Amino acid sequence: MEELKQCRLQQRNISATVDKLMLCLPVLEMYSKLRDQMKTKRHYPALKTLEYLEHTYLPQVSHYRFCKVMVDNIPKLREEIKDVSMSDLKDFLESIRKHSDKIGETAMKQAQQQRNLDNIVLQQPRIGSKRKSKKDAYIIFDTEIESTSPKSEQDSGILDVEDEEDDEEVPGAQDLVDFSPVYRCLHIYSVLSARETFENYYRKQRRKQARLVLQPPSNMHETLDGYRKYFNQIVGFFVVEDHILHTTQGLVNRAYIDELWEMALSKTIAALRTHSSYCSDPNLVLDLKNLIVLFADTLQVYGFPVNQLFDMLLEIRDQYSETLLKKWTGIFRNILDSDNYSPIPVTSEEMYKKVVGQFPFQDIELEKQPFPKKFPFSEFVPKVYNQIKEFIYACLKFSEDLHLSSTEVDDMIRKSTNLLLTRILSNSLQNVIKRKNIGLTELVQIIINTTHLEKSCKYLEEFITNITNVLPETVHTTKLYGITTFKDARHAAEEEIYTNLNQKIDQFLQLADYDWMTGDLGNKASDYLVDLIAFLRSTFAVFTHLPGKVAQTACMSACKHLATSLMQLLLEAEVRQLTLGALQQFNLDVRECEQFARSGPVPGFQEDTLQLAFIDLRQLLDLFIQWDWSTYLADYGQPNCKYLRVNPKTALTLLEKISREMKDTSRKNNMFAQFRKNERDKQKLIDTVAKQLRGLTGSHHS
Repeated sequence: MEELKQCRLQQRNISATVDKLMLCLPVLEMYSKLRDQMKTKRHYPALKTLEYLEHTYLPQVSHYRFCKVMVDNIPKLREEIKDVSMSDLKDFLESIRKHSDKIGETAMKQAQQQRNLDNIVLQQPRIGSKRKSKKDAYIIFDTEIESTSPKSEQDSGILDVEDEEDDEEVPGAQDLVDFSPVYRCLHIYSVLSARETFENYYRKQRRKQARLVLQPPSNMHETLDGYRKYFNQIVGFFVVEDHILHTTQGLVNRAYIDELWEMALSKTIAALRTHSSYCSDPNLVLDLKNLIVLFADTLQVYGFPVNQLFDMLLEIRDQYSETLLKKWTGIFRNILDSDNYSPIPVTSEEMYKKVVGQFPFQDIELEKQPFPKKFPFSEFVPKVYNQIKEFIYACLKFSEDLHLSSTEVDDMIRKSTNLLLTRILSNSLQNVIKRKNIGLTELVQIIINTTHLEKSCKYLEEFITNITNVLPETVHTTKLYGITTFKDARHAAEEEIYTNLNQKIDQFLQLADYDWMTGDLGNKASDYLVDLIAFLRSTFAVFTHLPGKVAQTACMSACKHLATSLMQLLLEAEVRQLTLGALQQFNLDVRECEQFARSGPVPGFQEDTLQLAFIDLRQLLDLFIQWDWSTYLADYGQPNCKYLRVNPKTALTLLEKISREMKDTSRKNNMFAQFRKNERDKQKLIDTVAKQLRGLTGSHHS
């Protein structure tokens, strides 16, 4: 019995020991599994294992010493998991920082592909379905992370869904970056009741990265690649944040994203304003505009408001216009400097059609003429006209994709074109007209050219209307100031012709060498005057293509200037004495001038209109040559008197010169008494006339 009793006791002990061991073995197995998971860095499953161990298994065997050791190690294991997951998060943040450029580049490529679709109607459903697939993926992933399956630490859940949805899509952020570390860390901290700490840390680090991304390089403005890299990094940053927003439960929220975007928008716009102001190449400004539009469109797809970027583009548009104007200043200068200012000769129908194709010109008379023939204008007319059209095209390029109405585009193009006409082209023409070495032929050609350009303004209006589809009758439509520009240039050229002609006349008059003391009676006009008249004839022959009034005004201006200059020669203070013989020679020169005026060098004058320029000289010379003082003094003041244009002061000045010469001659010839008596009688007459002239001069002034 004792042996039986002892045997049964042993059996009970063995059975109890087996039972206790059966309770301990799962704890030991679970702990071993935990160590393996820690060793293989499967921290999220390790955390789950730790929870099971702590709450399910250890309480059953808590009175054993090895269990107490395990319980004491649990907080240390949790901290270890926490630290390791935080280390993984830091690696993730560093990876994100490095990959932002590539992510942004990929997102912008995707946006570019969408913009390049020919049919915008087909584009919209594609964008809509894609956004939907993203949201579906987010839902699937959110369901996944709520489960306790260890799979969540291997795969975020979004990867396979996106790839299955559209195999041909440009890879997104999730395809370029492994987001699993941030998901694991988030869930680990959530399980450890430290989610708020994790969220604050993540947001703080991302804000720091945002500030770094938004700091533009100092030489960004030098190349388009500098701007592109800057935009890629910003887009990459916000694409990642958008992905985190939709694939995590509250790690970031919309308010946080909006705050970051507001900061990014203000810093980006400030940087673009600064750097774009350094750019003087219109092509680079245009490329930058296209890049900014792509940047804005890309972020708009992700739900970020970009209106401020388009507002800033309107500011850059003004700068673009200025760079265009500077570029066209050089273009117009080269065209005007290289022009030969001669009518364009054409020798074949092909050449004729080529010119007409470049410039809207129609002349039935010219078409009927046989080849070779000439257009009335020089080469700068079609060149300038085409460059104005090129400028309009360049303005239109900038307005594309800015979401502007056709009226706004039309207004922008017209205002910029008006600046080109009134400021750039006008100044270029004025500079050519005011050049010191400009000749009369060139000035005449400029007048002809600007006349034809003025007529072409209506075709420029039509050209703008065709490309903007805004009718010129529309309210508030800006009119082109081309007509005014070309009129002003033409008037300036006309004034320069008058001035130039007068200068040429002055140069000829400097060659005048009158012998005021001669007693010989000449029989022909002075050589200098013959040359001057020949020059004027050849010059006015060139004026045949000018508008009638311009040629007439130039001719009248030249004749008046010539008459005034001759009068000044005659009355010059340095000429103290002159003889009647010298006056006869001077009369021959004036007759040559009158003959030139009568010959009609420019058509359009009525009868003797041009001769009236010399009427003052003619009446003065007739008075002295005919010595008709009795008529002059008797009729003075009468409206129809013979010497109406002779001023008594002018007559007195000339009479005094003759009187001095006669007195001087009388002293030299005093040996001839009879001659002296005649001279005395004539001198008395001169003195009497001079006295009366002085009286008339006094009454004339009063």
